Amino acid sequence: MNVTFPDDLVDTTGGRIVLLVLDGLGGLPLEPGGPTELEAASTPNLDALARRAALGLHQPVGYGITPGSGPGHLALFGYDPARYNIGRGVLSALGVDFPLEPGDIAIRLNFATIDAQGRVTDRRAGRPSDDENRRLIAKLREGVQAPGGLKIFFESEKEHRAVLVLRGRALSAELGDTDPQEEGVPPLPVTPLSPDAAETAQLLQQVLDRSFEVLSDEKTANALLARGIDAYHPYPTFESRYRLRAEAIARYPMYRGVARLLGMETQPGSRDDAESIRRLKANFDRYDYHFVHFKAVDSRGEDGDFDAKVAAIEAVDALIGELDIQPPDVLVVTGDHSTPSKLRSHSWHPVPVMIVSQWVRPDPGAVFGERACARGELGIFPAKDLMTLMLAHAGRLAKFGA
Repeated sequence: MNVTFPDDLVDTTGGRIVLLVLDGLGGLPLEPGGPTELEAASTPNLDALARRAALGLHQPVGYGITPGSGPGHLALFGYDPARYNIGRGVLSALGVDFPLEPGDIAIRLNFATIDAQGRVTDRRAGRPSDDENRRLIAKLREGVQAPGGLKIFFESEKEHRAVLVLRGRALSAELGDTDPQEEGVPPLPVTPLSPDAAETAQLLQQVLDRSFEVLSDEKTANALLARGIDAYHPYPTFESRYRLRAEAIARYPMYRGVARLLGMETQPGSRDDAESIRRLKANFDRYDYHFVHFKAVDSRGEDGDFDAKVAAIEAVDALIGELDIQPPDVLVVTGDHSTPSKLRSHSWHPVPVMIVSQWVRPDPGAVFGERACARGELGIFPAKDLMTLMLAHAGRLAKFGA
Protein backbone atom coordinates (compact mmCIF):
# COMPACT_ATOMS: atom_id res chain seq x y z
CA MET A 1 0.00 0.00 0.00
CA ASN A 2 1.39 3.37 -1.04
CA VAL A 3 1.63 6.06 1.65
CA THR A 4 1.84 9.80 1.09
CA PHE A 5 3.89 11.69 3.67
CA PRO A 6 2.83 13.52 5.73
CA ASP A 7 -0.79 13.53 4.58
CA ASP A 8 -1.67 9.94 5.46
CA LEU A 9 -0.26 10.25 8.99
CA VAL A 10 -1.95 13.49 10.03
CA ASP A 11 -3.76 13.59 13.36
CA THR A 12 -6.50 16.13 14.00
CA THR A 13 -5.32 16.97 17.52
CA GLY A 14 -2.16 18.59 18.82
CA GLY A 15 -0.56 21.97 19.32
CA ARG A 16 -0.98 25.08 17.23
CA ILE A 17 1.68 26.06 14.68
CA VAL A 18 2.94 29.60 14.00
CA LEU A 19 5.12 30.17 10.93
CA LEU A 20 6.85 33.56 10.78
CA VAL A 21 8.39 34.22 7.36
CA LEU A 22 10.96 36.98 7.05
CA ASP A 23 10.95 37.22 3.28
CA GLY A 24 14.46 36.99 1.79
CA LEU A 25 16.00 36.30 5.21
CA GLY A 26 19.21 34.59 4.08
CA GLY A 27 22.17 36.76 3.16
CA LEU A 28 25.88 36.97 2.45
CA PRO A 29 28.77 38.82 4.07
CA LEU A 30 29.99 41.94 2.30
CA GLU A 31 33.59 40.90 2.92
CA PRO A 32 35.08 37.40 3.32
CA GLY A 33 34.70 36.29 6.92
CA GLY A 34 32.31 39.13 7.76
CA PRO A 35 28.77 38.75 9.07
CA THR A 36 25.66 38.29 6.98
CA GLU A 37 22.83 40.74 7.46
CA LEU A 38 21.16 38.40 9.97
CA GLU A 39 24.41 37.86 11.85
CA ALA A 40 25.13 41.61 11.91
CA ALA A 41 21.68 42.43 13.27
CA SER A 42 21.02 42.85 16.98
CA THR A 43 18.36 40.20 17.55
CA PRO A 44 18.05 39.47 21.27
CA ASN A 45 14.59 37.94 20.91
CA LEU A 46 15.48 35.66 18.00
CA ASP A 47 18.68 34.62 19.77
CA ALA A 48 16.72 33.79 22.94
CA LEU A 49 14.37 31.65 20.87
CA ALA A 50 17.33 29.95 19.16
CA ARG A 51 18.46 28.68 22.56
CA ARG A 52 15.10 26.85 22.83
CA ALA A 53 15.03 25.64 19.25
CA ALA A 54 16.21 23.14 16.69
CA LEU A 55 18.28 25.03 14.11
CA GLY A 56 19.07 24.29 10.50
CA LEU A 57 19.05 25.52 6.93
CA HIS A 58 16.45 24.71 4.30
CA GLN A 59 16.94 24.50 0.55
CA PRO A 60 13.84 26.14 -0.99
CA VAL A 61 13.79 24.29 -4.33
CA GLY A 62 17.05 22.47 -4.94
CA TYR A 63 20.78 22.90 -4.75
CA GLY A 64 21.86 25.80 -6.92
CA ILE A 65 18.28 26.73 -7.87
CA THR A 66 17.25 30.35 -7.24
CA PRO A 67 13.55 30.37 -6.26
CA GLY A 68 10.85 32.92 -6.87
CA SER A 69 8.62 33.89 -3.99
CA GLY A 70 5.80 31.63 -5.14
CA PRO A 71 7.84 28.41 -5.21
CA GLY A 72 9.60 29.45 -2.01
CA HIS A 73 6.32 29.75 -0.11
CA LEU A 74 4.73 26.67 -1.63
CA ALA A 75 7.73 24.69 -0.40
CA LEU A 76 7.33 26.09 3.12
CA PHE A 77 3.71 24.92 3.07
CA GLY A 78 4.75 21.38 2.11
CA TYR A 79 3.96 21.54 -1.61
CA ASP A 80 6.81 20.33 -3.81
CA PRO A 81 7.54 23.47 -5.87
CA ALA A 82 8.71 21.42 -8.87
CA ARG A 83 5.35 19.64 -8.97
CA TYR A 84 3.07 22.46 -7.83
CA ASN A 85 4.61 25.30 -9.80
CA ILE A 86 2.37 28.23 -10.62
CA GLY A 87 3.02 31.64 -12.12
CA ARG A 88 3.13 34.68 -9.91
CA GLY A 89 0.38 36.32 -11.92
CA VAL A 90 -2.17 33.86 -10.53
CA LEU A 91 -0.91 34.40 -6.99
CA SER A 92 -1.09 38.17 -7.38
CA ALA A 93 -4.62 38.01 -8.78
CA LEU A 94 -5.80 35.82 -5.91
CA GLY A 95 -4.01 38.12 -3.49
CA VAL A 96 -6.11 41.11 -4.56
CA ASP A 97 -9.27 38.97 -4.35
CA PHE A 98 -9.85 38.93 -8.09
CA PRO A 99 -12.46 36.23 -8.92
CA LEU A 100 -10.38 34.07 -11.25
CA GLU A 101 -12.22 31.58 -13.46
CA PRO A 102 -10.85 28.40 -15.07
CA GLY A 103 -9.03 29.33 -18.26
CA ASP A 104 -8.17 32.88 -17.14
CA ILE A 105 -4.61 33.98 -17.88
CA ALA A 106 -3.14 36.06 -15.03
CA ILE A 107 -0.07 38.24 -15.49
CA ARG A 108 1.93 40.07 -12.90
CA LEU A 109 2.88 43.56 -14.07
CA ASN A 110 5.65 45.86 -12.94
CA PHE A 111 5.26 49.57 -13.55
CA ALA A 112 8.66 50.56 -14.95
CA THR A 113 10.54 53.53 -16.38
CA ILE A 114 11.93 53.58 -19.92
CA ASP A 115 14.02 56.30 -21.56
CA ALA A 116 13.57 57.99 -24.94
CA GLN A 117 15.32 55.07 -26.64
CA GLY A 118 12.91 52.59 -25.06
CA ARG A 119 15.46 51.17 -22.62
CA VAL A 120 14.47 50.22 -19.08
CA THR A 121 16.05 52.59 -16.56
CA ASP A 122 14.09 51.47 -13.46
CA ARG A 123 12.31 48.11 -13.33
CA ARG A 124 10.19 49.30 -10.38
CA ALA A 125 9.44 52.90 -11.43
CA GLY A 126 10.83 54.26 -8.17
CA ARG A 127 8.42 52.13 -6.12
CA PRO A 128 5.34 54.40 -6.43
CA SER A 129 2.90 54.72 -3.55
CA ASP A 130 -0.20 52.57 -3.43
CA ASP A 131 -2.33 55.63 -4.17
CA GLU A 132 -0.23 56.39 -7.24
CA ASN A 133 -0.55 52.75 -8.31
CA ARG A 134 -4.33 52.99 -8.13
CA ARG A 135 -4.29 56.21 -10.20
CA LEU A 136 -2.23 54.51 -12.90
CA ILE A 137 -4.54 51.49 -12.95
CA ALA A 138 -7.57 53.76 -13.39
CA LYS A 139 -5.79 55.42 -16.32
CA LEU A 140 -5.13 52.05 -17.96
CA ARG A 141 -8.71 50.88 -17.44
CA GLU A 142 -9.99 53.98 -19.18
CA GLY A 143 -7.46 54.07 -22.00
CA VAL A 144 -6.83 50.45 -23.00
CA GLN A 145 -9.52 48.65 -24.96
CA ALA A 146 -9.57 44.87 -25.22
CA PRO A 147 -8.85 43.31 -28.61
CA GLY A 148 -11.86 41.65 -30.22
CA GLY A 149 -13.33 38.69 -28.40
CA LEU A 150 -11.19 39.29 -25.31
CA LYS A 151 -11.90 40.70 -21.86
CA ILE A 152 -9.10 42.39 -19.93
CA PHE A 153 -8.92 43.38 -16.28
CA PHE A 154 -6.27 45.67 -14.78
CA GLU A 155 -5.97 45.40 -10.99
CA SER A 156 -3.83 47.33 -8.52
CA GLU A 157 -1.58 45.27 -6.25
CA LYS A 158 0.97 47.32 -4.30
CA GLU A 159 3.73 49.88 -5.00
CA HIS A 160 5.03 49.07 -8.51
CA ARG A 161 3.10 45.80 -8.81
CA ALA A 162 -0.15 45.28 -10.69
CA VAL A 163 -2.14 42.47 -12.28
CA LEU A 164 -3.55 41.92 -15.75
CA VAL A 165 -6.11 39.16 -16.39
CA LEU A 166 -7.09 37.97 -19.87
CA ARG A 167 -10.40 36.16 -20.28
CA GLY A 168 -12.28 34.71 -23.23
CA ARG A 169 -11.43 32.80 -26.41
CA ALA A 170 -9.01 29.89 -26.33
CA LEU A 171 -6.05 31.36 -24.49
CA SER A 172 -2.67 29.86 -23.67
CA ALA A 173 -0.32 30.73 -20.82
CA GLU A 174 2.73 29.41 -22.68
CA LEU A 175 4.24 32.88 -22.97
CA GLY A 176 7.64 34.30 -22.07
CA ASP A 177 8.06 37.26 -19.74
CA THR A 178 8.68 40.72 -21.18
CA ASP A 179 10.73 41.75 -18.12
CA PRO A 180 14.41 41.60 -19.19
CA GLN A 181 15.45 41.36 -15.49
CA GLU A 182 18.06 44.06 -16.09
CA GLU A 183 18.25 47.75 -16.89
CA GLY A 184 19.76 49.47 -19.92
CA VAL A 185 17.91 47.24 -22.38
CA PRO A 186 14.39 47.43 -23.83
CA PRO A 187 11.50 45.27 -22.64
CA LEU A 188 11.31 41.91 -24.37
CA PRO A 189 8.52 41.22 -26.87
CA VAL A 190 5.81 38.76 -25.90
CA THR A 191 7.09 35.40 -27.12
CA PRO A 192 4.96 32.27 -27.56
CA LEU A 193 6.62 29.22 -26.02
CA SER A 194 4.48 26.81 -28.06
CA PRO A 195 2.66 27.06 -31.39
CA ASP A 196 -0.71 27.07 -29.60
CA ALA A 197 0.25 30.28 -27.79
CA ALA A 198 0.92 32.39 -30.90
CA GLU A 199 -2.50 34.07 -30.95
CA THR A 200 -2.44 34.81 -27.22
CA ALA A 201 1.03 36.33 -27.61
CA GLN A 202 -0.28 38.68 -30.30
CA LEU A 203 -3.26 39.70 -28.16
CA LEU A 204 -1.12 40.38 -25.09
CA GLN A 205 1.37 42.37 -27.17
CA GLN A 206 -1.48 44.54 -28.44
CA VAL A 207 -2.62 45.21 -24.86
CA LEU A 208 0.92 46.09 -23.75
CA ASP A 209 1.58 48.31 -26.76
CA ARG A 210 -1.57 50.29 -26.10
CA SER A 211 -0.68 50.49 -22.40
CA PHE A 212 2.68 52.05 -23.29
CA GLU A 213 0.84 54.68 -25.34
CA VAL A 214 -1.52 55.46 -22.45
CA LEU A 215 1.40 55.78 -19.99
CA SER A 216 3.72 57.67 -22.33
CA ASP A 217 3.12 61.03 -20.64
CA GLU A 218 4.05 59.70 -17.18
CA LYS A 219 7.42 60.81 -15.77
CA THR A 220 8.40 57.55 -14.15
CA ALA A 221 5.76 54.81 -14.57
CA ASN A 222 5.68 55.02 -18.38
CA ALA A 223 5.96 51.30 -19.15
CA LEU A 224 4.80 47.85 -18.06
CA LEU A 225 6.84 44.66 -17.67
CA ALA A 226 4.92 41.37 -17.79
CA ARG A 227 6.01 38.48 -15.58
CA GLY A 228 4.77 35.22 -14.05
CA ILE A 229 2.20 34.44 -16.76
CA ASP A 230 0.03 31.44 -15.97
CA ALA A 231 -3.45 29.95 -16.17
CA TYR A 232 -5.55 29.42 -13.07
CA HIS A 233 -6.27 25.89 -11.81
CA PRO A 234 -7.14 24.75 -8.26
CA TYR A 235 -4.70 23.04 -5.88
CA PRO A 236 -5.25 20.50 -3.06
CA THR A 237 -6.19 22.56 -0.02
CA PHE A 238 -4.23 22.95 3.17
CA GLU A 239 -7.13 21.65 5.26
CA SER A 240 -7.68 18.56 3.09
CA ARG A 241 -4.01 17.63 3.39
CA TYR A 242 -3.15 18.56 6.97
CA ARG A 243 -6.53 18.84 8.76
CA LEU A 244 -5.57 22.30 9.94
CA ARG A 245 -7.71 25.41 10.04
CA ALA A 246 -5.20 27.93 8.77
CA GLU A 247 -4.99 31.70 8.48
CA ALA A 248 -2.58 33.96 6.57
CA ILE A 249 -1.59 37.42 7.74
CA ALA A 250 0.41 39.36 5.15
CA ARG A 251 0.69 42.99 4.12
CA TYR A 252 1.44 42.20 0.47
CA PRO A 253 -1.31 40.74 -1.73
CA MET A 254 0.84 38.13 -3.50
CA TYR A 255 1.46 36.24 -0.27
CA ARG A 256 -2.22 36.28 0.58
CA GLY A 257 -2.68 34.89 -2.92
CA VAL A 258 -0.49 31.85 -2.19
CA ALA A 259 -2.52 31.26 0.95
CA ARG A 260 -5.86 31.60 -0.87
CA LEU A 261 -4.68 29.15 -3.52
CA LEU A 262 -4.28 26.58 -0.74
CA GLY A 263 -7.57 27.42 0.97
CA MET A 264 -6.24 29.34 3.96
CA GLU A 265 -8.39 32.08 5.40
CA THR A 266 -6.85 35.44 4.60
CA GLN A 267 -7.08 38.71 6.48
CA PRO A 268 -7.10 42.14 4.80
CA GLY A 269 -3.64 43.58 4.37
CA SER A 270 -2.15 44.91 7.60
CA ARG A 271 -1.15 48.56 7.77
CA ASP A 272 2.21 47.59 9.22
CA ASP A 273 4.05 44.63 10.73
CA ALA A 274 3.01 45.59 14.25
CA GLU A 275 -0.64 45.17 13.23
CA SER A 276 0.21 41.75 11.79
CA ILE A 277 1.48 40.66 15.22
CA ARG A 278 -1.61 42.10 16.92
CA ARG A 279 -3.84 40.10 14.58
CA LEU A 280 -1.87 36.94 15.29
CA LYS A 281 -2.34 37.38 19.03
CA ALA A 282 -6.03 38.26 18.67
CA ASN A 283 -6.77 35.25 16.42
CA PHE A 284 -4.45 32.77 18.08
CA ASP A 285 -7.13 30.51 19.58
CA ARG A 286 -9.31 30.54 16.43
CA TYR A 287 -6.90 28.70 14.14
CA ASP A 288 -4.61 25.67 14.25
CA TYR A 289 -2.02 27.23 11.93
CA HIS A 290 -0.91 30.82 11.50
CA PHE A 291 1.26 32.08 8.63
CA VAL A 292 2.61 35.61 9.18
CA HIS A 293 4.64 37.31 6.46
CA PHE A 294 7.15 40.17 6.76
CA LYS A 295 8.23 41.76 3.46
CA ALA A 296 10.70 44.56 4.25
CA VAL A 297 13.71 42.27 4.76
CA ASP A 298 13.47 41.11 1.14
CA SER A 299 12.82 44.59 -0.26
CA ARG A 300 15.91 46.04 1.39
CA GLY A 301 17.98 43.13 0.11
CA GLU A 302 16.76 43.80 -3.43
CA ASP A 303 17.67 47.47 -2.95
CA GLY A 304 21.25 46.35 -2.27
CA ASP A 305 21.21 48.12 1.12
CA PHE A 306 23.00 45.92 3.68
CA ASP A 307 22.40 48.26 6.62
CA ALA A 308 18.71 48.73 5.77
CA LYS A 309 18.22 44.96 5.61
CA VAL A 310 19.90 44.67 9.02
CA ALA A 311 17.50 47.31 10.36
CA ALA A 312 14.50 45.49 8.86
CA ILE A 313 15.52 42.26 10.61
CA GLU A 314 15.95 44.14 13.90
CA ALA A 315 12.48 45.66 13.53
CA VAL A 316 10.90 42.21 13.20
CA ASP A 317 12.97 40.97 16.15
CA ALA A 318 11.46 43.69 18.33
CA LEU A 319 7.94 42.56 17.36
CA ILE A 320 8.75 38.91 18.02
CA GLY A 321 9.53 39.94 21.60
CA GLU A 322 5.79 40.47 22.05
CA LEU A 323 5.00 36.80 21.39
CA ASP A 324 4.72 34.11 24.04
CA ILE A 325 4.37 30.78 22.25
CA GLN A 326 4.50 27.96 24.82
CA PRO A 327 4.36 24.14 24.52
CA PRO A 328 2.58 22.25 23.12
CA ASP A 329 2.39 24.98 20.49
CA VAL A 330 5.17 25.35 17.91
CA LEU A 331 6.89 28.48 16.57
CA VAL A 332 8.92 28.40 13.35
CA VAL A 333 10.97 31.34 12.07
CA THR A 334 12.54 31.29 8.61
CA GLY A 335 12.49 32.87 5.15
CA ASP A 336 11.19 31.75 1.78
CA HIS A 337 14.56 32.28 0.11
CA SER A 338 17.78 34.25 0.49
CA THR A 339 18.09 37.81 -0.82
CA PRO A 340 21.68 38.94 -0.19
CA SER A 341 22.04 42.70 -0.48
CA LYS A 342 25.39 42.00 -2.11
CA LEU A 343 23.53 40.39 -5.04
CA ARG A 344 20.48 42.71 -4.98
CA SER A 345 18.33 39.70 -5.87
CA HIS A 346 17.08 36.31 -4.78
CA SER A 347 19.77 33.65 -4.57
CA TRP A 348 20.22 29.90 -4.28
CA HIS A 349 21.76 29.97 -0.79
CA PRO A 350 20.07 27.88 1.93
CA VAL A 351 17.87 29.75 4.40
CA PRO A 352 18.13 29.84 8.23
CA VAL A 353 15.29 28.13 10.08
CA MET A 354 14.43 27.49 13.72
CA ILE A 355 11.74 25.29 15.23
CA VAL A 356 10.82 26.18 18.81
CA SER A 357 9.02 23.34 20.58
CA GLN A 358 9.23 21.08 23.63
CA TRP A 359 10.73 18.28 21.50
CA VAL A 360 14.11 19.76 20.50
CA ARG A 361 17.73 19.28 21.56
CA PRO A 362 18.57 22.93 22.32
CA ASP A 363 22.04 24.46 22.30
CA PRO A 364 22.26 26.91 25.23
CA GLY A 365 24.91 28.92 23.39
CA ALA A 366 23.06 29.21 20.09
CA VAL A 367 22.24 32.40 18.20
CA PHE A 368 20.10 32.81 15.09
CA GLY A 369 22.37 33.20 12.08
CA GLU A 370 23.53 31.33 9.01
CA ARG A 371 26.66 29.83 10.55
CA ALA A 372 24.93 28.78 13.77
CA CYS A 373 22.09 27.23 11.78
CA ALA A 374 24.58 25.31 9.64
CA ARG A 375 25.73 23.59 12.86
CA GLY A 376 22.18 22.85 14.05
CA GLU A 377 20.52 19.48 14.48
CA LEU A 378 18.26 19.94 11.45
CA GLY A 379 21.20 20.19 9.04
CA ILE A 380 20.39 21.26 5.47
CA PHE A 381 17.08 19.82 4.28
CA PRO A 382 14.48 20.41 1.53
CA ALA A 383 12.05 23.17 2.44
CA LYS A 384 9.10 20.98 1.41
CA ASP A 385 9.88 18.78 4.45
CA LEU A 386 9.53 21.66 6.90
CA MET A 387 5.75 21.20 7.07
CA THR A 388 6.23 17.57 8.11
CA LEU A 389 8.61 18.68 10.86
CA MET A 390 6.14 21.31 12.08
CA LEU A 391 3.35 18.73 12.28
CA ALA A 392 5.61 16.30 14.15
CA HIS A 393 6.70 18.91 16.70
CA ALA A 394 3.05 19.86 17.21
CA GLY A 395 2.16 16.23 17.96
CA ARG A 396 -0.01 15.99 14.86
CA LEU A 397 1.54 12.95 13.14
CA ALA A 398 0.84 9.30 13.88
CA LYS A 399 3.58 6.67 13.91
CA PHE A 400 4.36 5.05 10.57
CA GLY A 401 4.13 1.28 10.53
CA ALA A 402 3.78 -1.31 13.27
